[in-house]
Amino acid sequence: MPVSQRHNYPLRTTPIPPHSAPVTARPHKPIGKVSRPPGDPSSAPKPYPRFIPPPPTNLNNLTLPLEVILPDEAKAAVDAGVLIFHSVGDTGGIHGDDVEKTISDAMDKQISDANSAKTLAPAFYYNLGDVVYFNGQSNLYNTQFYEPYQGYHASIFAIAGNHDGDTSTRPGDPVDTEPSLFGFMRNFCDSASHHDSPYRSTMTQPYVYWTLTTPFVSIVGLYSNVDGTLDARGTNEQQKWFEDQVRNAPKDKALIVTVHHPPYSLDTTHGGYPDIEIAVDRVIQATGRTPTAVLSGHVHSYQRFQRTLGNKKVPYIVAGAGGYANTFKLLHRIETDKSNKPLPDGFQTTHPDLKLMSHNDQKPGFLRVTVNGKKKTVTLDYFTVPFPSMTPGGPTPTATQADSVTVPW
Repeated sequence: MPVSQRHNYPLRTTPIPPHSAPVTARPHKPIGKVSRPPGDPSSAPKPYPRFIPPPPTNLNNLTLPLEVILPDEAKAAVDAGVLIFHSVGDTGGIHGDDVEKTISDAMDKQISDANSAKTLAPAFYYNLGDVVYFNGQSNLYNTQFYEPYQGYHASIFAIAGNHDGDTSTRPGDPVDTEPSLFGFMRNFCDSASHHDSPYRSTMTQPYVYWTLTTPFVSIVGLYSNVDGTLDARGTNEQQKWFEDQVRNAPKDKALIVTVHHPPYSLDTTHGGYPDIEIAVDRVIQATGRTPTAVLSGHVHSYQRFQRTLGNKKVPYIVAGAGGYANTFKLLHRIETDKSNKPLPDGFQTTHPDLKLMSHNDQKPGFLRVTVNGKKKTVTLDYFTVPFPSMTPGGPTPTATQADSVTVPW
């Protein structure tokens, strides 16, 4: 794939060819998914990706300052010089909310432990999409979102995933009668906050893609639709917005990009999404600004890639084992080496600038992100939790740190 020449490191900015040509009885493109070579973290572009236009918005400002919605938490971060928050995706407990609750309890314990020690606690939780399976229906928010998190004592922000916006139902499922993203918009992008739950109010994020500004980091949240694209072929509305957000983001703060579909993945089911990889690289090329980190979900496991761009080593993290996968078999396996052994830490992918530094496809888990405004660093800690015991009265699962990386901004 041709790369940009502006920088002395590879940026994949080549556009995906349009798919506006009529589908014939004998398509020119392959039928079925093209297999990836071993070690390749990017899948081939989908010949005919589905795209459901998100609901229109008349808002010009798609930015939400943390101090507007959580003034006490924003002030505490400023006073401490540090902001901490949780993050994970693919949480909707359509098969049961036991793992979702376990992760909620483990995250909340970190909050209560910090409060007991009179140290700074995580200020919020940022969900990386697929909040409600399988079609984001509003009537499933109580069972898949509000009830599992009723014991989590902090606000929850989110970006939407494919299951939050998809209106195509599986065989045998009831017909989805709501417009795309109806449940997500009602619960996370409410025009005025209301209570569907006695313990948590709806959020007032400006739109399905949006930017959260905080004292030390700008978090640009994208919507990768149902098949891993920001815009329909031949359009660039979200891409242009993305570029503007990065260009205008304060340079004295960290910059985190969140998007549900991962640019890179070595799982054996999905792989990385080249449209997202290209979208990020186009913005780097256009603005000269490299994100401090890129966070994604979609793949139900944990992977931390390190991408070397000039003198920066950027973590691209996949954290999608947030509760949907409530049994071992629902976790997505990461490819193995020729001897069928797990890939080693620091595994060199087929992309010269990209290594797989750590992964876990054995247990659910979540991220804790610490943005240090004094040291100008971002630390990303990943914690795993065991699958809950099916025995009544069994031990309460505890979180174990499985990975950590600190990068300067």
